[in-house]
Amino acid sequence: MATESLTATGYIQHHMAHLQSSHMTGMIDFSVLNYDTIFFALLMLAIVFFLLRLGAKNATSGVPGKMQCAVEMLVEMVDNQAKTIVHGDRTYIAPLALTVFCWVAMMNMIDLIPVDLFPWMATFVGLDHLRPLPTADLNGTLGLSLGMLVLLFYYGIKVHGLGGFTASLFTHPFGAFPLLWPVNFVMNLIEYAAKFVSLGMRLFGNMYAGELVFFLIALLGGFMLEMGPLGGAAAGLGQVIAGIVWWLFHVLIVLLQAFIFMMLTLVYIGQAHSSH
Repeated sequence: MATESLTATGYIQHHMAHLQSSHMTGMIDFSVLNYDTIFFALLMLAIVFFLLRLGAKNATSGVPGKMQCAVEMLVEMVDNQAKTIVHGDRTYIAPLALTVFCWVAMMNMIDLIPVDLFPWMATFVGLDHLRPLPTADLNGTLGLSLGMLVLLFYYGIKVHGLGGFTASLFTHPFGAFPLLWPVNFVMNLIEYAAKFVSLGMRLFGNMYAGELVFFLIALLGGFMLEMGPLGGAAAGLGQVIAGIVWWLFHVLIVLLQAFIFMMLTLVYIGQAHSSH
């Protein structure tokens, strides 16, 4: 809830501030570290590994339990997508896609927790700011995109060899005529940059907007006492209804954004496998 000392703008700005190593002047700044983004991202990754390990450890050849059924359905879904998109050696690609989907989905699910809970808990250990949603931080989503970009270069070199990959940078898409080499190289740089930026920005934009809506809904309850009996009752009822509706809708957004991130990662890796 918003406190009496904060205006609506101040409340939102306070909740959107990160726990940082130093003051950040922009939305993305490589000179600082967002400790909350790093902590919650690694925490969600550890939870994903624990749950998947638990599902694999408890797997039986007999009648599967609910946990095993859920894990098997998820693994089968991801494996089918990998087979459809990536043509070639998929030894590590399907597990990679599974990890990406589960990790992004788990990070996104933090947005389903009441927005004031973690910042309120942080005050007990002396922290003034805490923003627990890693995927609403552009630094975090671009970090995921950077990992994807590294994989594109890795699989491009692995599949085509260093010489073949380098040659493709200068001969695709307009051909091998020497005068076109600079144009081809610039076009490929733009293509890789577009993949890197668009993948991170898409996830960030959707989760940032969803988080902002939750802040606005929370403000309805925060100012209930300032609106009089009738206004307060209306604001409280509106907060409950709007919160439930947006929460249910946001569950779909959380899973959809994780699925889209996974699918685009597979598509880009599949393109790295294909020959120009």
